[in-house]
Amino acid sequence: MNQQFYGTFFALAAFASWGLLPAYWKQMQEVIPFEILCHRIVWSCIFLFVIISLQKRWNEVGSILKTPAKLKGLIISGLLIGLNWFVYIWAVNTGRVVETSLGYYINPMINVLIGYLLLGETFSRLQFIAVLFALAGVIYSLLSYGALPMFALTLAITFALYGYARKKIQAAPLPGLLIETLVLFVPALIYIIFRLISAESYFMENLKLTLWMIGSGVVTSLPLLWFAAAAKRLPLSTIGILQYLAPSIAFILGVFVYKEEFTRHNLITFGFIWMACFCTPGSH
Repeated sequence: MNQQFYGTFFALAAFASWGLLPAYWKQMQEVIPFEILCHRIVWSCIFLFVIISLQKRWNEVGSILKTPAKLKGLIISGLLIGLNWFVYIWAVNTGRVVETSLGYYINPMINVLIGYLLLGETFSRLQFIAVLFALAGVIYSLLSYGALPMFALTLAITFALYGYARKKIQAAPLPGLLIETLVLFVPALIYIIFRLISAESYFMENLKLTLWMIGSGVVTSLPLLWFAAAAKRLPLSTIGILQYLAPSIAFILGVFVYKEEFTRHNLITFGFIWMACFCTPGSH
């Protein structure tokens, strides 16, 4: 019972944190998305460095670095998660929080498709119905707006591919994430320094924005620690149900806090996706 209680607590903390992330990025709307991304990478790397040092897990990092296949895989997954972070920040700070929530509602269905196409997994009847519902939602969005929900699809696909890459690599979450951020650390740091030299950055000029940028490393890494703790204590089916907390919170923020437009067409699109989610509670 204690294991389940703490597992549920950690899972709720992780998914609630991810759901509230738009509110964090909104605090830095004056900063261009790519600079926010670079700070997120640099400060995440520093924060993870400290955590791994405190936990004395450098032997795990060294083991990964000595395995070329794992290192190559983490370079690819690092590029995928970097793209996912950038699109997410860009979408939030251009008033598309609702669309980001759509992306993370779609994500489990993309996971099911990747499992089928790349891992040889079979569809259950409910999963097949879920994929059809999700496809119907995307097609309806295309027909009603004349365009695909690109932010949502990019977020869903990059995160699903990231999950697939990490599954193939089988590296522990924290050491793996440290190496992924290290892959992007140098170019991110160079860009930050360039912005500082060009006097185009708010970093070190505006105290509030500077603190928000530094804190981006904590809000990126801490939920992953909580998620890893939850995954050790809870069955995947429970995690699969709780994961919908994050896009649900983002959806509420987008519609009721940031007053983003939510039309009848949006409702129909989301209706299809919500039905798909109902059919795949444990797919993640």
